[in-house]
Amino acid sequence: MLDDHAGFVKRLSCHHFRRSPLTNLHALVGSRICHDLINPLGAIGNGIELLGLTGVGAGPEFQLVEDSVANATAKLKLLRLAFGAASREQVCSRIEILSILDAVAHGGRLRYSWHVSGDVARLDARVALLAAMCVESALPMGGEIDLRKSGEHWEVQTQNDRLTLDPNLWGPLGRNACPDDLSAAQVHFGLLAPMAEEAGRKPQVSHGANWVKIAF
Repeated sequence: MLDDHAGFVKRLSCHHFRRSPLTNLHALVGSRICHDLINPLGAIGNGIELLGLTGVGAGPEFQLVEDSVANATAKLKLLRLAFGAASREQVCSRIEILSILDAVAHGGRLRYSWHVSGDVARLDARVALLAAMCVESALPMGGEIDLRKSGEHWEVQTQNDRLTLDPNLWGPLGRNACPDDLSAAQVHFGLLAPMAEEAGRKPQVSHGANWVKIAF
């Protein structure tokens, strides 16, 4: 079912990603998928924790399962924030976002630096995370993604000598347009502009030989 949904996203033409009921429908679909998967993963995590308390779970195999469940749960929470539905009244706590980013980065090649004090509007958090996903796509070998907020101004950026910017993705993004022929793995490039518009913002892309920044 997830593959069918991914294929449907891939086939969508660019105009579908403009602010529309269909865009909102996809946000609800994202929320539903993440919600339905997080609950059983949480139950598995609780079961693993109980096994650990009884002494049954020991050794590297048990630790591998525990780490995998924690990472999968964190990724689903991240995807729910980035692709799920959001309203102007909703907020995300700093603690929640930090815990998700730390768990997602655990044991991987990516690191996130969240330089934002206090809680943030969920609409803004969604734009920031979509921007981070775009930046992540330019880091095939991993690296550090810096997210910061000063007043009402946000910046999501990275500096890396192995930065790879696909002009077919970043060119349209710089014009707040949807790239053509997006794959499911690149859908964040098509969602950033309309989700930013919903938050009352407009992304601005700048880059050099070894850095890229998305401000809004």
